[in-house]
Amino acid sequence: MEIIKNKTVAAIVTENIKTADIFKKHGIDFCCGGGITLEKACEKSNTNLDELKKELIAIDANVVTSHNYNEWEIDYLADYIVNTHHKYVEEASTILIQYSDKVAKVHGHHYTEVVEINNIIHQVIQELASHMKKEEIILFPFIKRMVAEKNGASFISKPQFGTIENPIKMMETEHEIAGDLLKQISILSNNYTPPEGACNTFKALYNKLNEFEQDLHKHVHLENNILFPKAIIFEKAIQKKEQV
Repeated sequence: MEIIKNKTVAAIVTENIKTADIFKKHGIDFCCGGGITLEKACEKSNTNLDELKKELIAIDANVVTSHNYNEWEIDYLADYIVNTHHKYVEEASTILIQYSDKVAKVHGHHYTEVVEINNIIHQVIQELASHMKKEEIILFPFIKRMVAEKNGASFISKPQFGTIENPIKMMETEHEIAGDLLKQISILSNNYTPPEGACNTFKALYNKLNEFEQDLHKHVHLENNILFPKAIIFEKAIQKKEQV
């Protein structure tokens, strides 16, 4: 995507809706006030033009690296999930709420589904925030502690939750709840298809929701299908060793 300083912000976002997130981050109005040039927008928001151009150009240049997650140690995988997917959810949640609140307020009278979508977005974000905190404070530290124990560390206290299968079952249930909420949004938004003539904020909301759902699918896959089963096996191996 060729970015020039005399192109309007609205035109840039129209060409690539993903750039909306960058403008949002810098406090640049890409919707109602998007008719000004990129240069003027930078002057107005006190943003460095050259740095902004680099961010806009790089948005589609991210290299997708293929990882063999199944070969990773479970403590490393837990850290990866926190640093990659938990971080994404935290950052995307703020943007989603800003987009959704605005779209519901401005367009909710005509497109009533966006009001319901807004309510569900707030609900799913609240659910995920609580969910991730439990993983980061309780489950993942225990997984890392098991690995440390295998590598020679000694621990006296036992977890209050009993076997690791108990918090894992809770996490899997919460994954289903979040997934069902996003399915509702997908249905209400016609699979994230903005209505004809939708403004750029409307388009940015649906694009971000689609991205959010795709990331959650990868996030849940890593936990449900790789981390959790391996952690259960790991714990049983430790318990068997202790009984010998």
